[in-house]
Order: sequence, then structure tokens, then C-alpha cells
Amino acid sequence: MNLNDPLFQTLTLALPMIAIFYFLLWRPQSQKQKQLRNMIENLRRGDTVVTSGGILGKIVKATPNDDPEIMVEIAENVQVRVLKTTISDVRAKGQPADKE
Repeated sequence: MNLNDPLFQTLTLALPMIAIFYFLLWRPQSQKQKQLRNMIENLRRGDTVVTSGGILGKIVKATPNDDPEIMVEIAENVQVRVLKTTISDVRAKGQPADKE
């Protein structure tokens, strides 16, 4: 392969760019999605959750993995059914909110 070949020049630019996108964008995003999926699968009663709408609440009733809903208490004696797919963060029992 000749170094002045247009195909070689294109590959020398494209391959490093693909590698950069993979390691800086795709891989971290897929790892984050996998971690969230694992957290949602392991939901249990008493965990504090944050929905994608920003509602914080404590899980009152966690059903088996095949049920897409959980019961969340958002205030004293106020319970709502929430789809597991809308959970954006799971905090363990008594874990404080992040201070940023």
C-alpha cells in the first residue's frame, strides 16, 4: 500500500476518530445504561428512587422483575405507581442526596 494512496490517507484519519468516539462516547454511555439497568433490576423496598420527572420517593412495594410498575411513597400517606423505566437514579436506604 502506497502512503500517498487516498484510501490509506482516509483510513489514517477515520480509524483514530472512530476509536476516540468509541472510548469517549459510546463505551461510557453503554456502561452507564448497564449500571442503571442493574440497579432497576435490584430494586427493593425502602430504597429511595428519583424518576425522570424529578420526583423523589421511597419504594413501598417492589414487585417481581416481570412487573413493570412499583409503588412509591412521595409524601406521607401519598403513594403512586411508577413505571420502572422512568427511574433515573436509585439511592440505597438512607443515602443522602448528592451535594454538587
